[in-house]
Amino acid sequence: MRGVTFPGNKRAEIREFPDPHAGPGEAVLKVRASGLCGTDLHRYRSSEPTDMITGHEPCGVIEELSPGAPPGIKVGDRVICHHYAGCGVCENCSMGYEQLCVHGRITFGGGTGHGANADYIVVPSRSLVILDDELSFEEGAAISCGTGTAWNGLKKMEISGRDTVAVFGQGPVGASGTLSAKAMGARVIAVDVVPERLVLATELGADHVVNPSEVDAVEAIRELTGDLGATATLETSGNPQARQQVLECLRPFGRCCYVGIGGPAEIDFNRDVIFKVATIFGSWTFSKAELIEIERFFVDTKAPLNKLITHRYRLDQAVEAFKEFEGSKTGKCVFVMD
Repeated sequence: MRGVTFPGNKRAEIREFPDPHAGPGEAVLKVRASGLCGTDLHRYRSSEPTDMITGHEPCGVIEELSPGAPPGIKVGDRVICHHYAGCGVCENCSMGYEQLCVHGRITFGGGTGHGANADYIVVPSRSLVILDDELSFEEGAAISCGTGTAWNGLKKMEISGRDTVAVFGQGPVGASGTLSAKAMGARVIAVDVVPERLVLATELGADHVVNPSEVDAVEAIRELTGDLGATATLETSGNPQARQQVLECLRPFGRCCYVGIGGPAEIDFNRDVIFKVATIFGSWTFSKAELIEIERFFVDTKAPLNKLITHRYRLDQAVEAFKEFEGSKTGKCVFVMD
């Protein structure tokens, strides 16, 4: 089978690997869609090569299932994969947060296990969630990491129609935050320095857009909110300045959630946290149970998730795909396999 690896220094390479088979407790998926995520770019840009197949947003069809699989799944089912494997029995794993396993974890496509930018992937059968018939494989791939990550951050803040939410960063995760917050009923302010991404944010429902390269983002948000500030903010970029501004633009009793991976930031805890009585959340992807909830949300609300996906590629277009994605002007990019 084919699989995409990163030889280092912004290069992608398609290599041949042995066809996989399911061992005890495992399933082989025929990959039908695999999303590109901003986290992939950290490894793509690194000088260190990896022999592991990339891609941690798997969605496909069960091709092979070993004995002892959980009831409710069978060969031929359309499924999403919760792309982690921990011990399966510790307290965190039992909650569905296998990425927080106290004994360590495997992340499929994240450098410790082969991923989904391939014809097939082997995963624990317990990690699988049935893909609703109303969702495409591409939408399932988006939900399986980036879109789900944004949604879960908003869920932690209990976003509703009472809120004005500022979403910092409009890459695939931030754009998912804009889409999701709008579907939750909020007024949404999208923040990014890339004009193309602000255009997409508007198409996804943003009520206002702010470009920090043109205006002071904090002042712009205050002006849009009658000098009160946002009731909630979601930081998806990992940019150190943005990590400060999501707190600076909050009104008293506001909530903020950080999901973007990046560098450290200087925060004025007196001014922006204590004296605002602010609530700060950290959020790292989601549990398997929350993955089921995320899927149900998009089916029930019929939020236009398909609009998020702006670029589709065949697997043999991997070099082109990562080059364009690294340029930071796309929405969600997805490999689509027939």
